[in-house]
Amino acid sequence: MNNNNENNNNENNNNENNNNGNVYWITGLSGAGKTTIGIKLYNYLKSKKDNVIRLDGDIMREVFQNKDYSAEGRKALGYQYARLCRMLSSQGIDVVICCIVMFDEVREWNRENIPNYHEIFLDVTMDELIKRNQKGIYTNAMNDKTQSVYGISINAELPTTPDLVIKNYGSISADNAFDIIVEAFEL
Repeated sequence: MNNNNENNNNENNNNENNNNGNVYWITGLSGAGKTTIGIKLYNYLKSKKDNVIRLDGDIMREVFQNKDYSAEGRKALGYQYARLCRMLSSQGIDVVICCIVMFDEVREWNRENIPNYHEIFLDVTMDELIKRNQKGIYTNAMNDKTQSVYGISINAELPTTPDLVIKNYGSISADNAFDIIVEAFEL
């Protein structure tokens, strides 16, 4: 049985319920600035209301004790993130989640099952990501020291229908990106 496509009709029928929180799903490849921008957005939202939470993919992987970096392991983890976001938002909590999750299937599930879902794609060129190389991920992958790296050894399904694309080829700061998000979603 494939639980990934299971749909809870009780929660899904709440799409018109204005008591649901917003989910800001910030995605992009490693080093795109997801966490930095997500923290700025979280702090901004938290200054306006109490019921806001920030989730980070690296931290969530540790919480769920998931060490499976295969495509199936990553997809399963993506669905765990998605279901957690749905549960929290159904309780009126705004969620800022910063994660890679490069699967169209997961993002489509989010759109169908999470009311007030807002997808933000940080589009950064591979050349810029390699320059940033904050965690050494890209250097290690290119030197065959690390496997399963999106954009190097794993093909990424980049978002095709996000609500907002921020193209950052090294020319905008995290503050600029944050301002774009605030303006786009009228926060």
